[in-house]
Amino acid sequence: MDITDSAYAPPCPEVDFPGREKFIRALDEAVGRGDEHAVTAALRDTLCRAIRDPDVQLPECVYAPIEERYARREIYRSVELGYSVVAMTWAPGQGTPVHDHCGLWCVEGVWDGELEIRQYELCERDGDRFRFRSAGGMQACLGSAGSLIPPHEYHTIRNTSPNDVAVSLHIYQAAMHACAMFVPQSGEWFTRVDRALGVDAVR
Repeated sequence: MDITDSAYAPPCPEVDFPGREKFIRALDEAVGRGDEHAVTAALRDTLCRAIRDPDVQLPECVYAPIEERYARREIYRSVELGYSVVAMTWAPGQGTPVHDHCGLWCVEGVWDGELEIRQYELCERDGDRFRFRSAGGMQACLGSAGSLIPPHEYHTIRNTSPNDVAVSLHIYQAAMHACAMFVPQSGEWFTRVDRALGVDAVR
């Protein structure tokens, strides 16, 4: 399975980890910028600094992959500002189909390993059929971060390493409970499938 569903544990926003308060203060400050472009730019910088900060360490469990799909663990959710922080764990070869973020902005950073990120532009829609064109891709290395702001939110993520686990951190505008995934049909055409999203237990 290439994308998660809703059959997992409920969110646990009170996860403790080294440097948590320092990290959250920096996130709060960035999200408080207001304008989505200013917010995502500030979050990219904050996330890059946090990845390199020895004081901030993610919970040990986020380094443990799940065999049948990538893991999606929520490690913080701001009651006041609404944003959600989700750690994703990618075993070798695991990835997503083309998908959106349900209209939410997101900042994504590579905490460990490397990930291939490929973006897509929506060219045409015919009912539940969508025509996408690849808008380029990149191999995102440890410490790198990028942002997705609707309508430019269509993308895939994949761990192309044959041996190494990768970990990424995703800061969403709000808790994302669903998204649309797009199943290839022929040529540049895809069919939309709505998918509920859950989170895995944080231990």
